[in-house]
Amino acid sequence: MKKPKRRRVTEEEERQRIERAERAETAASTDIISSLPDCLLSHILSFLPIRDSAATSVLSRRWRHLWILVPILDLDFGLEGMLMNNYFWEKERTFSFIDTVSMILSLRNAIPNPMPLHKLRLHCSSDSDPSYFETCLQETITIAQLQELDLDLNFPNQSLELPRSVFFCKTLVVLKLDGDFLLNPPPASTCMFPSLKILQLEHISYADGDSLSTLLAACPVLQDLTLIVNYFLLKHAGKFNIIVPVPTLKSFFISCICVESSSYKLHINTPALEYLRFIGPLGDDVVLEDLPNLVKSVVNIGNHKTMSITNYAKRVRDFMGLLYNVVCIELHMDTLQILYNVSNDDVPKFHNLSTLTFYGQLQPNWNAWHAIRLLLCRAPKLQTLAFRLIHYADRGSIPDSCLEESMDVPECLSSHLTTCHYKVLSGFGVEMKLVKLILKAAKVLKTMRITVRSLLESKVKLQVQEELRKFPKSSQTCQIAFDYENK
Repeated sequence: MKKPKRRRVTEEEERQRIERAERAETAASTDIISSLPDCLLSHILSFLPIRDSAATSVLSRRWRHLWILVPILDLDFGLEGMLMNNYFWEKERTFSFIDTVSMILSLRNAIPNPMPLHKLRLHCSSDSDPSYFETCLQETITIAQLQELDLDLNFPNQSLELPRSVFFCKTLVVLKLDGDFLLNPPPASTCMFPSLKILQLEHISYADGDSLSTLLAACPVLQDLTLIVNYFLLKHAGKFNIIVPVPTLKSFFISCICVESSSYKLHINTPALEYLRFIGPLGDDVVLEDLPNLVKSVVNIGNHKTMSITNYAKRVRDFMGLLYNVVCIELHMDTLQILYNVSNDDVPKFHNLSTLTFYGQLQPNWNAWHAIRLLLCRAPKLQTLAFRLIHYADRGSIPDSCLEESMDVPECLSSHLTTCHYKVLSGFGVEMKLVKLILKAAKVLKTMRITVRSLLESKVKLQVQEELRKFPKSSQTCQIAFDYENK
């Protein structure tokens, strides 16, 4: 069989082949990255740690300022002592965090028409004078079109007053402040955050009792609010007013754990609120407007130092009654212990509650099961029950009297509860008795999940599992499942 003749390549085809090869070789030798516009290069650099993005300044003259123009500046305490000699040409010189941040912000502000800075995050502690730093921050906020500002700064010798330009930043969506800041906002009529949706204020100082309320009045579209208030940081005498008239607010976390109950006033008017977390003593001037959309609540109400337990329990009962519509509650054992001092019929009823979690320390000197049962009786449709309890007693040292059985079985245990989860069980007698009571009372329970403490010895873990499997169960379909906590 004759081989087919190979077709001869024409001159035109050969010329085209050579051109393609030359174009491919040119493309391979071209620096594609450097051909990108500055705005795109800066965007790419914003995903790198500041130390790595600063290192690109030595690549060429064009790259020298690109790392300063990134839309996200994330400067953490890890910069303390960073060698910046590649950029500042000062060999072996070590800059403090304050020096470094001030230099970066000054250089950025000196560049004509810099690209917008969308996020600025500064976290550090320093004993330096913050005045120069304050000036640079003021200029940066004025020039930039900031969307997120996250400041956690600590100056042991003095507080840093929040720059006035922050209160007029109309593009700001997220504002987080923590540390040695003094909040002294201008009047609400001149201060406005038309875009602010997330606000976190933790451990900062306030110029007067109305500073916070003035700020909140200027946040018409706020959705997420976190307040951690420390009475010792209030720079004034008299009551601290926490007035929250925000119709758009969906999530509110407030902690007044270091505040005397008589030293603050809390008024909440947030009809769209879906999540409420409260920590601290319950003050004598607390007003919660109707909360029709509240879905989840976490409540940790501390003890009152001077008020009688009976009167204080009634105050706690009234507060809990305002949460009647919730679907999910996490309740601290201290709050449950206070609530136990009112009569059974006075405890509010939670008709929509489907998930209930008890957390905190299990005290040996009161009847925990009766208190737990008290709330179970007020949640007729409860489907999921969880325990996240701790105590510091030796195994078996807590008397069984703290879990005395009662004859009546709550309605939810008879007909609705399908899932129970005991988280981080160590095998203490009081823990085992609590699980035993639930298994005995829950008639339609499908799953009892036990998360065993991972630090227990293997032998102890097996003993705990074997003992739990022997407990009698009212539900014939109940399965006991074991897992281990993450270390």
